[in-house]
Amino acid sequence: MSDFTVADLKRILQAGDGIDCEVDLESDLDPNTSFAEHGFDSLAVLELTNRIEREYGISVEDGGLEYENTPREVVDYVNALLAEARV
Repeated sequence: MSDFTVADLKRILQAGDGIDCEVDLESDLDPNTSFAEHGFDSLAVLELTNRIEREYGISVEDGGLEYENTPREVVDYVNALLAEARV
């Protein structure tokens, strides 16, 4: 299984709901700025969590991903879960 990247995150976010229509994921998504600061709501992060679990076959614990997280933190968190799943 390959690593989870910021590009993967953008792809999954674009497929989901709860994203502020003003956010252009390709140009506006700063990996070091929280989802909340980007205008994402908790629904978008919940849907992101569900899509990551289904697509990557991992389980994200409650509170593992929050809208206060930055995209970079989410990528690092998911990659840690993927590494654990490979062991």
